[in-house]
Amino acid sequence: MPISSVSKKPQRGFTLVELLVVIAIIGILVGLLLPAVQAAREAARRMQCTNNMRQLGIAVHNYESAYKCLPSGWIDNSPEGEPGWGWAAALLPFMEGSNLHNLIDPRIAIEEDIHATVRTTVVSTFICPSDPAPNLFVIHEGDGHNHHTLSIDDEGDPLFEISKSNYVGMFGTFELEDAPYRGNGMFFGNSRIKFRDVTDGLSNTLMIGERGSRLGQSIWHGNIPEAAEPHARILGVADHSPNDPVGHYEDFSSFHTGGVNFMRADVSVTFLPDSIDERVYQAMATRTGGEIEAYND
Repeated sequence: MPISSVSKKPQRGFTLVELLVVIAIIGILVGLLLPAVQAAREAARRMQCTNNMRQLGIAVHNYESAYKCLPSGWIDNSPEGEPGWGWAAALLPFMEGSNLHNLIDPRIAIEEDIHATVRTTVVSTFICPSDPAPNLFVIHEGDGHNHHTLSIDDEGDPLFEISKSNYVGMFGTFELEDAPYRGNGMFFGNSRIKFRDVTDGLSNTLMIGERGSRLGQSIWHGNIPEAAEPHARILGVADHSPNDPVGHYEDFSSFHTGGVNFMRADVSVTFLPDSIDERVYQAMATRTGGEIEAYND
């Protein structure tokens, strides 16, 4: 039989309806997959944040072993509140940051020109990867402690560019401005806390927590008296629940879903939910409150 006489079965393609159905199914699958991918990425970012805090905790313990006390919240030995270098800057030699630490002259204030390079050096251990704000920002002047609806650096005159940090030390449970040199937490102005002073127990006491950039960025360098909210740039207060929606810049906050990472004084990292009972939260924020015994009675 000639080849030309063999009948061929007609080829059938997709109809428009079938194509639209396939596209719709793909769209549904992508819609289901995307949140899962985002959740997995956030879980990885939160894990990195947890690792950062553990590194800070190990550095604090090594500092305490070397100097027999914790670093000061910030050092203030002049009427102007300077030089101001804070607890995180003191940890640099204990977290592979000796080269950067050697650029710091502790007798000279943070804002002086000699420290321009130090101010703009980004230290990855101080940054939570979930925070979307840039690692460098321009810090602004301020007029004391206020409640905020916008970033604290959207007001006042600009000072200089500086690198951010997402981790601040625990000052305690009352307003920083009320008694900046007498916090009931682990860090305050000119503090020299020893681990033996923590009578509530290291595993029951919060030492470092997160601060998101929703109301302004924090820093690792120390206290800059001219800046807006200078003490709260490096310390946090537990007088409101984590991620409180009201404009308290000095609170602890994060971009993690549902809570904030904290490091206890024993270096363990815990994720405290936004819904935590404020009494329990504030009990964990003090070093000698005796609340642990009270809650166990």
